Amino acid sequence: MTKALFVGRVRLVTALFALLSMVIVGRLYLLQVVRADMYITRADAQFAPPASPLLLRDNIYFTDKNGTLITAATLTQGFTLAINPSKVADGESLYLALSPLVAELSHDDFIARATKEGSLYQMVVERLDVQTAEIIQKLSLPGVILSKNQWRFYPGGSLAAQELGFVAYNDGNVLEGRYGLERYFEQTLARQDKDLYTNFFVQLFGAAQAVFNGAPQTGDLLTTIEPSVQAELERALVAYADNWHPRLAGGIIMDPQTGDIYAMAINPTFDLNAFGAQKDPFIFKNAMVEDVFEMGSIMKPLTLAAGIDAGVITPESTYKDTGCITVDTKKICNYDLRARGEVPMQEILSQSLNLGASYVATEMGPAVMRDYFLNRYKFGEETGIDLPSEARGLVDNIAKSSRQVEFDTASFGQGIAVTPIAMVQALAALANGGKLVPPHFVRAVRYDSGITRTLSWAGSSQALLPGSALAVSRMLTKVVDTALVDGKIKIERHSVAAKTGTAQIANPGGGGYYTDRFLHSFFGYFPSYDARFIVFLFALEPQGASYSSQTWALPFHSLTQFLISYYDIPPDR
Repeated sequence: MTKALFVGRVRLVTALFALLSMVIVGRLYLLQVVRADMYITRADAQFAPPASPLLLRDNIYFTDKNGTLITAATLTQGFTLAINPSKVADGESLYLALSPLVAELSHDDFIARATKEGSLYQMVVERLDVQTAEIIQKLSLPGVILSKNQWRFYPGGSLAAQELGFVAYNDGNVLEGRYGLERYFEQTLARQDKDLYTNFFVQLFGAAQAVFNGAPQTGDLLTTIEPSVQAELERALVAYADNWHPRLAGGIIMDPQTGDIYAMAINPTFDLNAFGAQKDPFIFKNAMVEDVFEMGSIMKPLTLAAGIDAGVITPESTYKDTGCITVDTKKICNYDLRARGEVPMQEILSQSLNLGASYVATEMGPAVMRDYFLNRYKFGEETGIDLPSEARGLVDNIAKSSRQVEFDTASFGQGIAVTPIAMVQALAALANGGKLVPPHFVRAVRYDSGITRTLSWAGSSQALLPGSALAVSRMLTKVVDTALVDGKIKIERHSVAAKTGTAQIANPGGGGYYTDRFLHSFFGYFPSYDARFIVFLFALEPQGASYSSQTWALPFHSLTQFLISYYDIPPDR
């Protein structure tokens, strides 16, 4: 045997041992770390058989500002309490023994179950904590059955409830994600029991291949939701509801550069751990994605941006304001009916003048404005956000008609209706140099194989020239510095761009609009020229104030100050 051949064989044997070691280590890691919880649960179930198949599901995580993962949805373990009526000699005595330990026991219901003839199994309490189950077990009560169980648990309670969704039985009596991320990512979150018995080599190499090929794999969701920001937004909505009593209020805080959503909230909301107590299922619905609204004057900055971008106006242009005009036999007026004479473009935003927006729409004409609103801002399309049941905007008024009045009213946010998330996506283009970025919640998936894959949210498009977005940012910054609440919410060391919106609400029964019902909207971003955050707020039918500036200016200012402080945003002026 030559020396070279000997060395070659030694290297081959060494490589085989190294590969075997890697396989063993990988196997141990899979058993002791990746699949530990599933194997432990499976083993426990052999001693306390579950009443129904155990829920096997991966986790959802929030991500704080430092990148730390905070559990948003996980599994918790306990027991199901049931009884075998055939072995219960005295239902009343059994009830008296259990009721001090299980507060939710109903006397009449328990007695009916305990005395049900011909039955060998009656479920009494589906979710019983381990400590209580251990006490009951020690009592050795005849007829009592304790079965291993586990269920979905949300440590934050109501935090981001409509965004997370929950797990419940579907019409086919199968547990699955309902609403929110739980539903949208059902295939990613729902583990299969058969995975426990998959051949190790097939699982290890097959999973890796599937991840890189983009095939569906189960794993944990790592979201962009920042729990402290989410909690602050929810507190702001609670305070708003206490002051103004709207039918519905909501908000979104997003990074306009990337589309990462730090917070989305709706009031009223509910406790994810007690969703069954809700009598109105509509509370589970996410109005920020599933409902459309006429947004009012927060549309005006987009109209001006389109006019500047199309070259039909400049920030220095003026128009003659007569207070009211008639377009296609329809009367259009400023909110106060007052004429203002020769008016510069800045005042369209500072004073929120409908006639100014109408003037810009007329200068663009139907074809140009349709291009910007439908093809560039994409108001008639879904944003592609990773939540279920996203609605498309109702834009037939400008998509199918060339009557100028439809475009004039759309210019100040009436006559077309869009989802809040679509509105935020379009408004973010003013803050990021004209780009339409895809809004999203999930930044990565940590697969059960141990591989973490960062999601690439493609689909950005250039809606406006950077110079057009910059021009409107300057105008919106002046709104905050001089006009909004008379400049009282100006922040001296930080530039902030913002605009209010007050929209009439359509009367579906009698046609036209209600005269006493309004939608109040508000958006702003900062720093104005290198925006880190865009904040959107809206409320449906608030009481006691006519205009959005009266209800939303201070909550927006408070949220802005919180974000500047929490993220330590350096002064930019």
